[in-house]
Amino acid sequence: MRALQWMGVNDLAVNDVPDPVLLDDRDVIVKVRRTVTCGSDLHLLGGYIPFMRSGDVLGHEFLGEVVEAGSAVTKHRVGDRVVVSSFVACGQCWYCRQELYSLCDNGNRNPAVTEHLWGFAPGGCYGYSHAMGGYEGSHAEYVRVPFADVGAFTVPDDVADERAVFASDAASTGWMGADLGGVQPGDVVAVWGAGGVGQMAARAAMLLGAERVFVIDPLAERLRMTREFVGCDTLQEGTDDVGAALLEATAGRGPDVCIEAVGMESGGGAPVEQVYDRAKQYLRLQTERPTALRHAIYHCRKGGTVFVLGVFAALADKFPLGAVMNKGLTLRGAQMHGQRYIPMLLERMARGELVTEHLATHVMPLEEGPRGYDLFKSKEDGCMRSVFLPHG
Repeated sequence: MRALQWMGVNDLAVNDVPDPVLLDDRDVIVKVRRTVTCGSDLHLLGGYIPFMRSGDVLGHEFLGEVVEAGSAVTKHRVGDRVVVSSFVACGQCWYCRQELYSLCDNGNRNPAVTEHLWGFAPGGCYGYSHAMGGYEGSHAEYVRVPFADVGAFTVPDDVADERAVFASDAASTGWMGADLGGVQPGDVVAVWGAGGVGQMAARAAMLLGAERVFVIDPLAERLRMTREFVGCDTLQEGTDDVGAALLEATAGRGPDVCIEAVGMESGGGAPVEQVYDRAKQYLRLQTERPTALRHAIYHCRKGGTVFVLGVFAALADKFPLGAVMNKGLTLRGAQMHGQRYIPMLLERMARGELVTEHLATHVMPLEEGPRGYDLFKSKEDGCMRSVFLPHG
């Protein structure tokens, strides 16, 4: 089969790779219909996640058709159209029973790597390095789905592929940020980042009853999309006075919940801050550029909550711990617990409450994968997400 492979830093290629096979009676094989680029993939592309091997297949946000099922699979049959959570979870361990699926004890086949880094290992993730299980990714014609009864979900007939595919990761990640960030009716919420996850976090906050939601980003075209399809307020970093606007909207307090949806390659901030963070990251003296996270912490009201949705790997310099402690902030973060949210999101998609297809600005054959990532990384031609069609 054909697949998009990571060959080295900033080097992608579409090549022939072996077809996946059932390795466990709880597996299914999915014929991929749509697979999406994600901002966290750019950290792999740029070499900031050091556990990639040449030839690894990328991709973790996808939808497809079941073409083979193991003997123990009970919820899916050949021919079912399914969307798959990007994180692999067993459904039976203590963490899965608490609905903390991305922390599954059995989803990561290589736990020693992240146990050494973080003290404990999270679950596994498709196409996201050998530190996260070494699973083959979804940018391929076919993909093996372990624990299929737990991680794959049948898509309602009236929800199109273009909408449903984003339940796999972007929509479920964004919803988790608003949910676990504790958004309540009447809250003011600020989201840093107008990418797919940031837009979905904003829409989730609105559906959870937030009185006002602001999305902050330096790119005007992303903010225009956010206003049109999400319907919330926007602030352009570098043009608008973000801090003053947030204070004015909250009687001088600041937002109740601040959601960081940018991650370890954040831009923005003062010029000196940008140069400092980029130089230290380039020299590997820190693994993160946490500009957006710093701003979320500084702007959040006293006693508020900051939720970290963007992917971070290890260490960040000049982290404002004093602000967290002295302002009495609650600081939370997580990889996405997709199995917790995907069924509800598909229902909301069916009712038209959650619209996502506008995120798919560039749809192309898998063979054009390297070009799709170039557009996605450079944000050329208004690219929000590149979507690949492995079977044309």
